[in-house]
Order: sequence, then C-alpha cells, then structure tokens
Amino acid sequence: MLTLRVEWLSDRGGRAYNEDACGHWRSDGALCAVLADGAGGHGGGDVASRLTVREVVGRFAAAPSRSAAELGSLLRDVNATLLDQQWPGTPQADMHTTVVCLVLDFAAQRAHWAHAGDSRLYWFRGGRVFCRTRDHSLVQSMVDAGMLAPDQVTQHPQRSELRSALGLPQDELELEAADGAGAVDAGDVFLLCTDGLWEYVDDATLERLLAAADGPRAWLDALAAEVKHSARHKAQHDNFTALAVWAD
Repeated sequence: MLTLRVEWLSDRGGRAYNEDACGHWRSDGALCAVLADGAGGHGGGDVASRLTVREVVGRFAAAPSRSAAELGSLLRDVNATLLDQQWPGTPQADMHTTVVCLVLDFAAQRAHWAHAGDSRLYWFRGGRVFCRTRDHSLVQSMVDAGMLAPDQVTQHPQRSELRSALGLPQDELELEAADGAGAVDAGDVFLLCTDGLWEYVDDATLERLLAAADGPRAWLDALAAEVKHSARHKAQHDNFTALAVWAD
C-alpha cells in the first residue's frame, strides 16, 4: 500500500490579495487533492476558488470517486453550485475558477484526475515528467494548431486567456478527466500548481529542483524561490500555489 507525504504553499506574489486556494482530504483508502485559481475580481475570484476547494473535498469525502469519469461528474456538480452563487449585482456575478483535482487509491495504487483551465497536474517518475495535463487555453489551442511553439507559451501576451473554467454554463464547460496509465510506483511525485508557478518554472527546472530536494517541503520552497527570482522584474506578478504529493 502507498504511503504519502503531502505539502503545499500559496503566495499572493505581487498582488494585493490571493485568489488561489488548495486543499486535500485522505482516508485509509484514498487521497483527494485539489487546487483552484479564481478570477472575477476581489470578492469574486477568491470566493470561487475557495468554494470550489470546499465543495470538491466535501463531496469526495461523502462519496469518493473510483474513476476519472466519476471525478469529472463530481466537478460538474461543483460547477452547478458555483453557478448558483453567481448572484447578479454582486462581486460574485462573474466569478470563475480553474480547477485541478488528483485522486490516489492506496490499495489499488492507481491515480485519476480531472481539470478545467490552465492549473496543471504533473506526474514525475524517476525524477522526470511522466505526464501532465493539457491546458484549456488560447495559447494551448495555438500550439495544437502548429501556430505557436511550446516554448513560446509563457511569453505570449494572451497566455492567460482561458478557453474553459468552472463558472461557465454546463454546455460550455470543457472539462478533461483521465485515469492514469499503470500503477503509481514508490518514488513517484505529483505536483498540482497554478499558472503563477509554471509560467516561471519550466519542465527542466522542475526536474532539476526535484532531484536536489530531500522531500516535498524542500522542493516547494525551492520552487517558490525560483518563481520569486524569475518574477523579480514584475512588481505585480501573479499569485502562485502548489501542492506536492510524494509516494513512498
């Protein structure tokens, strides 16, 4: 059976307030980790992200998902709750949030996940990126169409323009869910993070800092230092949040 170490960090960066949220829940049989990056202005984005994390954790604890399809259905139920809270004439009227959620089944040693937007899940094996989620964003669409090279994404002026996020009508919401290929092995590492982190830390740097870290706390601290160094020229750089899961 897997044993796990979980650590997280959330920093408001150069912004006046933090619209990110994250959390996790575990039982004897499973771990659910979730991260969200809100949008819609103060009183909107932060409400959306925190509401999403609370709803995901609460719904999973009540009825744990056993597959990606079930987790995707859970996120659509959370979206319905978010839509119900978009009250006209209030700061929450146009609130939205990205979301990425990871579930680990301890006994089966399997993973599944679901996401909407550009908050990412990375799965590392042998210290290398084994797989990661694909962003629901304008620039990812441009990469898919051959109009933009992958290494140009973080420099594109429209890199923050999303194609999907919670808070959209159900028939417009693009949500991706996947079951992991194969079992989770001892030594595997998972990272959930917002674009405020991955914009400044490429895959090679993620791997380099992972190799140098003796645990998830040290790795996250190194990632935070890298973001702050790389974003030092941007006085109002974005919030950044990350949650790391190490399988021992």
